This record gives sequence, structure tokens and C-alpha cells, in this order.
Amino acid sequence: MAEKQLDDLFLDTLKDIYYAEKLILKALPKMAKAAVLPDLKAGFEQHAAETEAQIERLEQVFELLGKAPRGKTCDAILGIIEEGKEIMEEYKGTQALDAGLVSAAQAVEHYEIARYGTLATWAKQLGHKEALNLFLATLDEEKATDEKLSSLAEASVNLKAA
Repeated sequence: MAEKQLDDLFLDTLKDIYYAEKLILKALPKMAKAAVLPDLKAGFEQHAAETEAQIERLEQVFELLGKAPRGKTCDAILGIIEEGKEIMEEYKGTQALDAGLVSAAQAVEHYEIARYGTLATWAKQLGHKEALNLFLATLDEEKATDEKLSSLAEASVNLKAA
């Protein structure tokens, strides 16, 4: 068996986040439907559109690498999304639902921030300048979404839940 290198890990992680983004894209409309606060609904809908663009960027990275876009099962995102489903079921109809949805969404964002940060670092190390720029664009969006969620939680969602 050949020794694995950083470029192998880079490709595996790319497949991981591609799979994760596809699942996130399926989850966001459900979260938007469950949300009570109109601003939170709108935020989930806006992030779904951003996620579509992020998937397209990932497909560009696969193309740059000469690889077909293909996901690899990501147990971490499966668990995070499952937790979000549990929150939607257990807190449906309560004042705390939106706070739980924000919490679940931030868990997703933090996972994505970690993945894109790592991929950007590796892309730089491996000399994939175009991929680096694509990862950095997505990383900026993910950080902005996390900040919007925090602001929304602090300004209204958490107060309503209390």
C-alpha cells in the first residue's frame, strides 16, 4: 500500500465537504420552514442560495484537480444534521425553537469554517492558488453567516426563548 500524502488528504477532505454541502442544501429549506422568526427564515433561505454557489465552487476545485466531483460520507455532518432534526421535533411549537435552530445552524457553520480553513491552508501549501481563492471566498461567506446568526440570536431569538 502506497504511503498517503497531503494531496490525498486534501482530496479526501474536499470530497467530505462536498458531501456535507449537499446535505446542508437539503436541510436548509426544512430549517427555514420550521423557523418562526421571519428574519431567521430569510437567513436560512439566503444561505441555501449561498450553499448552491459554494457547491459550484467545490465543483470548480474538482475540475482544477482533474477529478470528477464526488462526495465521501461525512459522519460529522450527519450527526450535526441529526441533532438539528431532533431540535426541530423536540422544540416544535415552543418559544425556544428558533434559538435551537440558530444553535444547530451555528454547529454547521463552525464545521464548515473548520473544513474550509483547513482546505485553504492545504491549497496554499500544495500550490493550488485558484482553489485557495475559491476556498477563501466560501470561508468568508461561512464566517459572515455565523456572525449574522450570532447577531440574530443576541438581538431577538434568545430573548424570545428566555
